[in-house]
Amino acid sequence: MEDYILEINERIQNPIENINSVKGFEIISESLVYKVYDIFGRNSLLSILYQIGVFPGTKIAERIKREYGKENFEIMEALVILMEELKEFYSIQIRDIEQNDNKVRIIIENHCFLRIPISHREKLNYGKSFCRTNKGYFETAFQKLLGNKIKKIEINFLENDAIKDVCVEELNFYL
Repeated sequence: MEDYILEINERIQNPIENINSVKGFEIISESLVYKVYDIFGRNSLLSILYQIGVFPGTKIAERIKREYGKENFEIMEALVILMEELKEFYSIQIRDIEQNDNKVRIIIENHCFLRIPISHREKLNYGKSFCRTNKGYFETAFQKLLGNKIKKIEINFLENDAIKDVCVEELNFYL
């Protein structure tokens, strides 16, 4: 029996460094999105994915407030601090800033940690349901960091820029 176990282990042995965690994440993510959609419907799926982003968005905002010793930040200050904190997960560049009396609109190019997993999965698309996690994360973090300086924040997907390998998004801060 020991020889049999040894033979099996030699056949199935795979060094840990050969494990492709991202590919596993891609498969599970696609399955999760479409299983929740099939069972509970589109609205529930979008709500669940948004809420998944709310908790870490709250946590990062609390940590930033603690580290900087302040409760409320200006819009651009919050954007810069948050993006500096998240360089490991996001590569963001500002394309344009528009401001009027009641709104600040910032157009960004965003290459986030979800781009590669989405690009390899047939059913997942840029700016669609899976990206609601980012929407929940950033809307919550900004709301917590900006406090009563804004009435509302919206983050909207505008387009996928395949040449630059980024999503183009707008951040709308309603004053």
